[in-house]
Amino acid sequence: MKLRTKWIILFSIIAQLSINFTPLIAIAEAPSISTNAEAAALIDVSSGRILYSNNGDKPLRIASLTKIMTAIVAIEAGSLSDKVKVSLRAYGVEGSSIYLHSGEEMNLHHMLYGLMLRSGNDAATAIAEHIGGSLEGFILMMNEKAEQLGMTNSHFMNPHGLDAKEHYSSANDMAVLTAYALQNPIFREIVKTPSITVPNPYEKWDHRWRNKNKMLHLYEGADGVKTGFTKLSNRTLVSSATRGGQQLAAVTLNDGDDWADHARLLDFGFRNYPLQVIQSRDEPLKGTTLMSPTSFIYPMREDEQLDIRVKYIQEDSLQGRLGVRAIAEYHLGSIFIGKQLFYNENDPVLKNLNRSNAKAHTSLRATQANILIHENAFSIMRRLFKALFTIQEQ
Repeated sequence: MKLRTKWIILFSIIAQLSINFTPLIAIAEAPSISTNAEAAALIDVSSGRILYSNNGDKPLRIASLTKIMTAIVAIEAGSLSDKVKVSLRAYGVEGSSIYLHSGEEMNLHHMLYGLMLRSGNDAATAIAEHIGGSLEGFILMMNEKAEQLGMTNSHFMNPHGLDAKEHYSSANDMAVLTAYALQNPIFREIVKTPSITVPNPYEKWDHRWRNKNKMLHLYEGADGVKTGFTKLSNRTLVSSATRGGQQLAAVTLNDGDDWADHARLLDFGFRNYPLQVIQSRDEPLKGTTLMSPTSFIYPMREDEQLDIRVKYIQEDSLQGRLGVRAIAEYHLGSIFIGKQLFYNENDPVLKNLNRSNAKAHTSLRATQANILIHENAFSIMRRLFKALFTIQEQ
């Protein structure tokens, strides 16, 4: 067969196939977005997947975004009913304040609201001294937590975020920290609170603290997190929002138009990376009667569904894991994204399994069918290429 004839045949076949697969080709290129920030990141909170990053690993000043670390360390290490006493050092700290008095005592829970809603540097210092035993002790705890979370481009020198040499983080690191902190129900409740009233023993009126985070009323579904500013850092912001059961968090550092940029980033994430059901808890593991107490859900673009790979670990490899009969390990391309445990149908761990999630069940079947169709199409095309171009010239 002459080469010219082969090309004619090939293009004819591709033209026929493309009629059915144009949508796939159209979305194959990853969507893009830009911001006015020196560095930015967007993360899916439940999975920890970073959906967008620009200069994401660049160490920069973060101002009062520091208080996200202060809050989560204090919540994990302290008791909300603890009485926190305000030292002279905390009383005299510069910058934003909730106007605590030297010697004043306030429970940790209320002080955390002052920390996160009004960005009180006095609250940050008092909390640090109480939880860490000293300011230096708490800073050590902050850096240990950063190391545990894999925040490799971060170092903390204070609990409030005032400019200091060797006090920095990155957009990606702050996204990781925020996603971690938002898993905590106490932190989550505090940062989404628009305003709160707290007893004030020094005046006839109570403290009335309104959240500085304007995203809470500017963006539908907004539920956090923290604003920041110093003359050297410029404006910094971490925001979060939840829509359709999916929570995203955006980070911008040194951004003069952060409110608008965050709305665009969050819209970008919800539009392009919705949660996809990869394996429903209502559906047995393929080829078995094994079930899981949870669904495996992951944020993905539509075209990325083609890149999901599953590795199964069977029962004989799972000695010591009580009740577990199989593990599914999920990969997006070559990247490990999570795993799911499977049990016998009558295992006690499955007794409260809710089998009413028909929507997820249907969605999963549609996803599996689409993957199968596209994989078959590309297999056909690969075989055609091979057949046409391995024929010997006559």
